[in-house]
Amino acid sequence: MAQEVRSLGRRALVVQADVADRQAVERMVAAAVESLGHLDIAVCNAYYSKREPFLEISVEGMRRTLDVTLWGAFHTAQFGARQMVKQGKGGSILFISSVLAFIPMPTSLAYNTAKAGMNQMAATMAAELTGHRIRVNVIEPGWTDTPGERQFMSEEQIQEGGKRLPWGRLGTIEDLGRAATFLCSDAADYITGEVLRVDGGYWLPRR
Repeated sequence: MAQEVRSLGRRALVVQADVADRQAVERMVAAAVESLGHLDIAVCNAYYSKREPFLEISVEGMRRTLDVTLWGAFHTAQFGARQMVKQGKGGSILFISSVLAFIPMPTSLAYNTAKAGMNQMAATMAAELTGHRIRVNVIEPGWTDTPGERQFMSEEQIQEGGKRLPWGRLGTIEDLGRAATFLCSDAADYITGEVLRVDGGYWLPRR
């Protein structure tokens, strides 16, 4: 990905960090600012999920999911927002949530909880940051074709499942990328505190 950016004549920096580690996130943001000069956009997209039935889920699995998916988003957004406030020129923070923030999918308690918390966290941040002209929005993907899905089911199950969705296919990284580009761009200057579902109708009632 970084090489693709560079091939377009733009600068790209790759910084590895476990977003559950607050100090690592602080170093990541500092490295980006040091290399690129400023920070205008922060996307909170890190993910971990431990799928187990509620009666069997381990404290460790629950904690790790919350540490990465919810706390990681908090750390990234807070350090990003602090830098944007320091710069005094506004900015955009985007959270990648999930329709499971409100759909209680069984065996996904930890992930569902993290995403529901993320949505409320984003709305509260949006309310607090308007005076700094920092916009905070959320994308709720539906079932999306990512490597993470292959932790839980076979390729055949994924492809067949996609055919049964209202739009007839799984979402793609490109679907999410186009929505993210819009919400982080100047074209969305009057949009903050919003949740955009990019799910091909996944959440709609099914016949």
